Amino acid sequence: MNTHPPSRPASQGFSLPAPERLPMLPAEAMSAAQREAAEALIAGPRKAVFGPFIPLLRSPALMSRVGQVGEYLRFDSVLEVRIRELAMCLVARHVSNQFEWLMHAPLALKAGVPQDSLEAIAAGRYPHSTAADEAAMVDFVTELLQHHGVSDSSYAAALALFGEQGVVELTTLVGYFTMVCWVMNVARTPGQPQPDFSALAAFPA
Repeated sequence: MNTHPPSRPASQGFSLPAPERLPMLPAEAMSAAQREAAEALIAGPRKAVFGPFIPLLRSPALMSRVGQVGEYLRFDSVLEVRIRELAMCLVARHVSNQFEWLMHAPLALKAGVPQDSLEAIAAGRYPHSTAADEAAMVDFVTELLQHHGVSDSSYAAALALFGEQGVVELTTLVGYFTMVCWVMNVARTPGQPQPDFSALAAFPA
């Protein structure tokens, strides 16, 4: 994972270099509703219009409502930050989204996720972890992404560690980040380079 940072944004998608489909709108091109939605986002904890909110700005009411859901899941969820960030990395790898990977892999590392776990995820391998809560979450999220549901054993393990509210919020977190990754994949929203973190390779690597 430790590499020289790319000199330019990491392109979304792996077939051929392609232009961003829905780039940031210049201020003079925004409608009043778009400007209002952008200003509200800037005034909130995100402090800027970036990532999925760039294409979502084409639908300002939707952007605002999506942003409120994401704000709760990222900043106010009952789940520990380390668990949330690792779950977001699993989603980003599953849908091969550069923006969310480059944003959340460094945050996961800072929150205490082992680097070898992140390297395993980037390579498409199971991230073996000694932390019981990480292992239970990885099993839950991996099954959910691959099979659109979870086994009784994985549900029971997650329930014991995170409670009913935590299980519901973890499931919603996976769905939310899958959704915004899809929006960026379609829009070809690039990821922003991060020191010591390389962009995802084509999956499977």
